[in-house]
Amino acid sequence: MTEQSTDLRETVRRRYAAAAVQVTEGGNACCGPAAIEVDENFGSALYTGGERDTLPAEAVAASLGCGNPTAVADLHEGDRVLDLGSGGGIDVLLSARRVGPTGKAYGLDMTEEMLALALANQRKAGATNVEFLKGTIEDIPLPAATIDVVISNCVVNLSTDKQAVFTETYRVLVPGGRIGISDVVADDTLTSAQRAERGDHVGCIAGALSFTEYRAGLEAAGFREIEITATHGVADGMHSAIVRAAKPRETGTSTAAGATTTATAGCCGVTACCTPAEEAGGRGRRHR
Repeated sequence: MTEQSTDLRETVRRRYAAAAVQVTEGGNACCGPAAIEVDENFGSALYTGGERDTLPAEAVAASLGCGNPTAVADLHEGDRVLDLGSGGGIDVLLSARRVGPTGKAYGLDMTEEMLALALANQRKAGATNVEFLKGTIEDIPLPAATIDVVISNCVVNLSTDKQAVFTETYRVLVPGGRIGISDVVADDTLTSAQRAERGDHVGCIAGALSFTEYRAGLEAAGFREIEITATHGVADGMHSAIVRAAKPRETGTSTAAGATTTATAGCCGVTACCTPAEEAGGRGRRHR
């Protein structure tokens, strides 16, 4: 990682650490620079009232995203879900409800303060099929082929190595696994400089890929069935978008990322051996 990338990651970490502390102290965090009005385009307004009402107030207040990935991720009972950049845990907790007791929802975040807030929200929600992990989205601390669905909410655009994110996402997914991501995407006509003019990197704008770049990155990682659909504008030429894609149902033992996909008998490999609930989910079952 270059010195510039390291500095940018630290800037992002400090920004989200401060947001977590603000929520913990009773405030309300928001995503986006001051130039972007925080209304229906960002944050908790993108969730239904019914969804917000079922969660701890702190999880709702800490919502920093540009969409609602749990609404588009096609989650099923028994799925194992991973949320990249899980923040205060809103999408993890919503996912945990949808996958039920035979499924599991993981949240990955690099910020200690956000992880502490998420764990507190998990306790308040009484969610037992949830696990939060510390790490970066460019180096996911999970074994290969252990996740059915990867979601993320306005976080991939913050990464300084998005190809690593796509490759790692592909690696941890089972064959036939899928992604349902909300992210900021730029018109193909905008240059990197023009994107930067519309907002800073930490504010979810400057780091955004174009539609063509996003598709090319997913294809290079091995994804197929790629759909990128703009939902609403967040700045001139910048859009909140839903990104869907799937990992092919390979019959061999290797993936585009070089990961083994053959299940190890009797062991899930996520937190050692399978729990009864994880066994019920069935690592080798058909994914709808």
